[in-house]
Amino acid sequence: MKRNWILWVGDGIVLGVVTITGFVTHGELVQAGWRMLTTFLPLCAAWMVVGLPGQLFDASLAVQPRQLWRPLWAMLAAGPLAALLRSLLLGGQPVIPLFAVVLTVSAAIGVCVWRWVFFLVFRGKG
Repeated sequence: MKRNWILWVGDGIVLGVVTITGFVTHGELVQAGWRMLTTFLPLCAAWMVVGLPGQLFDASLAVQPRQLWRPLWAMLAAGPLAALLRSLLLGGQPVIPLFAVVLTVSAAIGVCVWRWVFFLVFRGKG
């Protein structure tokens, strides 16, 4: 299936929206600028670290109803990893547990909604 790139792009957009939403909810969007990359890049890296071996970017699996749970479990692993990577990127600042939980849950919701949309659009279009 040649739709794998759609998963990559869609996931990136969703993770970008999650990052921007986080800064907006804290009233920091205007001042943040490039600082948003300290959240976005670790989130994308963690998603790839978990997603590549988990075959999350394989569109032929993403359109199988029995596989719709996989992005949720993957983000439950990737979210805390992203918080840790962000901490390291920021010079070893402590990971704030609440930040890790909110990042994980919001990213999981975003990715799952997006993956359901992908499933609904591309199912049965082998």
